[in-house]
Amino acid sequence: MAATAGSRTQKIGSVFSRTRNLVRIGLLRKPLWLDVYAAFPPLREPVFRVPRPRYGSGDPIAAVLYREDAVRAKFYKVYGNGPKPFDLTQLNFKSTCQRFVEKYNELKEEGKIEEEKLFEETGKALLASGILLQRRGVDRGAAPRDAASQPQLQAVPGELQDKRKDGQEQPPELAGTQKDSPCPS
Repeated sequence: MAATAGSRTQKIGSVFSRTRNLVRIGLLRKPLWLDVYAAFPPLREPVFRVPRPRYGSGDPIAAVLYREDAVRAKFYKVYGNGPKPFDLTQLNFKSTCQRFVEKYNELKEEGKIEEEKLFEETGKALLASGILLQRRGVDRGAAPRDAASQPQLQAVPGELQDKRKDGQEQPPELAGTQKDSPCPS
C-alpha cells in the first residue's frame, strides 16, 4: 500500500518523507526544518515498525495483587474517595480507606465475625470510633423515602390543580399574597 498525499496513517514512511512528498506536489509550504533534516539525516530513519513478540515469556508483566486490594476496591466502590482530598503533607497521614483496611484485617484476625458481614461490621466499628463513612450517591441531609409515600406525594399536586380548574379557593398561603398585590400575572 503506497502512501498518498491525503493519507493520515503515520505508519507509512517517516515524517520527513511524507512532508517532502507533500511539498513536491504543492499541498504544503516548505517548513524550515526540511532542509536541515536533508543536510543532516539521522543514521537510522525513524519509521514505524511493528514490534515483534518476544519469545520465551508468556505474560511480560505479572499482576501484583495483595489480599487487601479486594477490600480497597470494595471500599472505593461503596464509599468513594470521600469529601476531602488526601493531605499528603503530613508524614503519618492515613486515608480513610487505609484505616478501613486496617480495621477490617484486625476484625478478621479476631475471627468473631463471619466473612459476609465483615465489611459492614468494619464500617460500624469505624463509625463507633468517630470516622464517618458516607456511601456514594447519598445526600447527608436527605432522609430515605419509602415507596409507599411516593404516590401520596404525587397525588397532592394533582388535587391542587383540579381545585384551581374548578374555580375553588387557592391554598391559604397563596390566597393572602394575591389580595395584597392585585397585579395580573
